[in-house]
Amino acid sequence: MPSPDRLAHVVFQTNNVPRLRDWWLNVLEAKVQYGNDKICFLSYDDEHHRLALANLAPEGYEPHDPKTQGMHHVAFTYATLADLITTYERLRDQDITPWWQIHHGPTLSLYYRDPDGNQAEMQVDVYDTVEEANEFMFGPEFAANPIGIEFDMEDLIARRLAGEPDSELIKRPKAPAS
Repeated sequence: MPSPDRLAHVVFQTNNVPRLRDWWLNVLEAKVQYGNDKICFLSYDDEHHRLALANLAPEGYEPHDPKTQGMHHVAFTYATLADLITTYERLRDQDITPWWQIHHGPTLSLYYRDPDGNQAEMQVDVYDTVEEANEFMFGPEFAANPIGIEFDMEDLIARRLAGEPDSELIKRPKAPAS
């Protein structure tokens, strides 16, 4: 049986399409492919849509409860560390800050929450190839800590401005001694 070729899009249900639309347009620097107050399709590349927002419930949806089962987050990969930093700084300057900054091993990741509480991971790949990332994920360091190590993006930016190369900045730091 064949596997899918790629992940096409993600859909969020919401009671406030315009509010969510504006947040995601800003965060992803996306464009509206089609939209009204009940449904909106967004894209940030040449795909017809990558994200949809829908208010199709006649009486509205219950507020998001992060303690329930369901999707945890959707992740977006940037091409370079410079792109991730530029996005972080642009959002930070608008008082949109990540609630979690973590170096997973294969990715350096920033987690944000939209106005409805949906989570978006903005990440950059650490390894040059999928094979290298898979090798890390099947190795003992990942097995010992599959979640990752928290880091401070402001510290990373300061180190970059001081001349530390991106190849060093994206390396997973050693786990703190317990």
